[in-house]
Amino acid sequence: MADQINTLEELSAVAGVETVAEETVVREPVRDELGRSYATGKRKDAVARVWIKPGSGKVTVNGKDQDVYFARPVLQLILRQPFQVAGVEGEFDVVATVKGGGLTGQAGAVKHGISKALQLYDPSLRGALKAAGFLTRDSRVVERKKYGKRKARRSFQFSKR
Repeated sequence: MADQINTLEELSAVAGVETVAEETVVREPVRDELGRSYATGKRKDAVARVWIKPGSGKVTVNGKDQDVYFARPVLQLILRQPFQVAGVEGEFDVVATVKGGGLTGQAGAVKHGISKALQLYDPSLRGALKAAGFLTRDSRVVERKKYGKRKARRSFQFSKR
């Protein structure tokens, strides 16, 4: 069996096909001079600017503690999700400023910003965050009101007489 093909290059040479070497993208951590990572998170009409840095797990939103700003436990749970999925709970301090929308939209925007900032701080966390869907912006927004309608799709009540 002297004419046996041993490698992929030999196979492609015999078949007349050019092989393209797969290049893996090596992501570098993105941090500022203070050791923080910054990202912008969005959901509905809310926009959150988020900075994360190593710390004790303190989350500050618009200058208030997360328990004060997001009083409902469900909203606090939303903010903890990226850390739980990445397995780094209690390791990062978060400072966020958020504008627009309601509390649920703001919590979703901060969650999106935390997820993006975590993957910039430590690129090895990207796979877990992406698999959980936290790096994708929830693009659902309120539909605009159309003329001749009471709301976006709701018509006025029909009256026969």
